[in-house]
Amino acid sequence: MKFKTINPATEGIINEYENMTYDHLDKILMNAKNAFVLWKEDFKKRSDYLYAFANEFRKNKDNLAQIATQEMGKPIRESKTEVEKCAWAMEYFADNGQIFMTDEIINTDARKSFITFEPLGVIASIMPWNFPYWQALRFAAPSLIAGNTIVLKPASATMQCGLEIEKVFKKVGLPNGVFQTVIGNSTVAEYLIDSKNVDAVTFTGSVPVGSNVAKRSTSHLKKCVLELGGSDPFIVCADADIDKASLGAVKGRFINCGQSCIASKRFFVVKKVANEFMEKFVEKTEKLKIGDPLEESTDIGPLVSLESVEFIDQVVQDSIKEGAELLIGGQRLDKKGYFYKPTILKDVIPGMRVVDEETFGPVAPVTIVEDEREAIKFANDSEFGLGASIWTQDLDKAERLSRLVQSGIVTVNNVVMSDPRVPFGGIKNSGFGRELSKYGILEFVNIKSVRFYDQLMRNHHVE
Repeated sequence: MKFKTINPATEGIINEYENMTYDHLDKILMNAKNAFVLWKEDFKKRSDYLYAFANEFRKNKDNLAQIATQEMGKPIRESKTEVEKCAWAMEYFADNGQIFMTDEIINTDARKSFITFEPLGVIASIMPWNFPYWQALRFAAPSLIAGNTIVLKPASATMQCGLEIEKVFKKVGLPNGVFQTVIGNSTVAEYLIDSKNVDAVTFTGSVPVGSNVAKRSTSHLKKCVLELGGSDPFIVCADADIDKASLGAVKGRFINCGQSCIASKRFFVVKKVANEFMEKFVEKTEKLKIGDPLEESTDIGPLVSLESVEFIDQVVQDSIKEGAELLIGGQRLDKKGYFYKPTILKDVIPGMRVVDEETFGPVAPVTIVEDEREAIKFANDSEFGLGASIWTQDLDKAERLSRLVQSGIVTVNNVVMSDPRVPFGGIKNSGFGRELSKYGILEFVNIKSVRFYDQLMRNHHVE
């Protein structure tokens, strides 16, 4: 079974791939299982390989960035930044992994008690196309340093990016079987989940597919972590610095042409500052340059596919029919490629698709609210709970509101972004489990408690 990758800026075919056979997949999984035996034993060697990978990845930044941009369309500047962030994450976990994995000594009635953290084994990593390097490596870095081995199934649209990651690992001499990339579509992902040689699963992607991954994984009693969609609220309080907030709105909504799970997707602006905010938001959005994503000056590239641009346009047109006011954009570019103009909609209300669904594209729906209380109410009225941003100059208010928002991440006076130093993940339909930080490591280890006694406790009557 074959599939093609298509350049979304030119609509030209980049490459054609064929699904790996099940026999080939079995060999890869057995390699991973065998490699795990030695890989888990030596932390110093693991950290050395992560440092070497980070160095080599940076050296290949230009080539890696170009491949990502050609496969999924993000501006080349953003692709280069993604490569740099991956290198940082690898170094961070090489620096700190041993500290995060250190045994914890605890006091009990036993002579000695401690908690130790042991890797689980082979982890199947099923990743999306929108940040093809970062999403694969933000999982891989903590899992590898913990001692796990990884089999990566990249998205079909960005298959070459996944293969490039494996190439860099091979170039720095990573032992055979520790990190491997497999080629294929959803049937290959399903085979990985079902395999007896896979010990746990991580998935980043849509809610419907994530639900199926969870069902399939848990039917085999395998641990899984899901990082799914988001519809992040962007709350502008009455005392916000409007110039900074409007700049943040442009950055938060239009990064990667709006194709980010933690992009700002629902804007709630207090009535007192609504006109000023929208005027500046539109003004800054008009300055974005749309065009060839390989040019350094480009801000907005194409959407990843024809289906994506058609979906976004339909959502926008439906919202306008239902009463939303179009302030800017709202149409495709009249040129080859899957380009859509950055769009801002005003007078958006719950019930419209642009609010209720996750809009994976350059569309910003703005709802005017009476006060911060109403903003929080609307923000929490969503099936998603990944991230949120709050804009206010009153930090006491910011802390109070941040505790009221139902999400896994809250950022005050900045856009939501992932960071190796802090846990990343959501609640509700945004998934479960965490990536990055110490907590990302702990998702894929056996947290084992050990106690040493001098004698049998004879008054023990309950389990």
